[in-house]
Amino acid sequence: MRMLWPEAIDEVSDADLERLYGYPEQPGKPWVQVNFVSSADGAATVEDKSEGLSHPADKRIFLLGRDLADVVLVGAGTARAEQYRGARVNEERRARRARLGLSPVPPIAVVSGSARIEPDCPLFTDTEVPPIIVTTEHAPAERRAKLSDAGADIVIAGEQMVELPIALAELDRRGLRRVNCEGGPHLFGELIAEDLVDQLCLTIAPVLAGAGANRIAMGRNASQGERLDLASLLLEDDFTMFRYRKRGS
Repeated sequence: MRMLWPEAIDEVSDADLERLYGYPEQPGKPWVQVNFVSSADGAATVEDKSEGLSHPADKRIFLLGRDLADVVLVGAGTARAEQYRGARVNEERRARRARLGLSPVPPIAVVSGSARIEPDCPLFTDTEVPPIIVTTEHAPAERRAKLSDAGADIVIAGEQMVELPIALAELDRRGLRRVNCEGGPHLFGELIAEDLVDQLCLTIAPVLAGAGANRIAMGRNASQGERLDLASLLLEDDFTMFRYRKRGS
């Protein structure tokens, strides 16, 4: 993997990546990074999954995003489509988190306004730490109770729909300020609309997916476009890994 910006490095090390992708040392509020891979024509998936767009270099960035975060945030649709389970870390990655003062394994926080998640899915049965379910008062009480009984931390963040500022405030109250969002497109679109994205890590795959696939952001429009600064650019096997930051973040 080569770095083209902000400096030229022929072989990027893990230490280089940690320096580039690290969160603010002591964020005073939730700091949200969004991690996405896209085809060259803007598709978020191939055959409804991101795997067809991925590459070892992209996966290296993806896992680093988890290693440096307090919590992984994901929409329920993406969690189902990608068959999410609890985060996994090897001894080297566990040691990195310990060195950075983070918990051994980051929890997965799933956004689902209806709490329509099965308590016997891998998020519950194949994990070291219980998931966090971000939902609403409107979600059926018996469904929320079943998820709580299965070990989930239930976060109520709105009445009829999930209000992301409330959700992030609840994560903050739990000491989870370094937020690594892994999609999907509707959750990303809502984060944009609420002006909550501090950093976008975007891998562009040298693939044309064609019409029909979802784009990386969907849903309601933002009131105005948010200007980002290019923070770094990496390249491997024609996969380009861009990192953009909101000005002032």
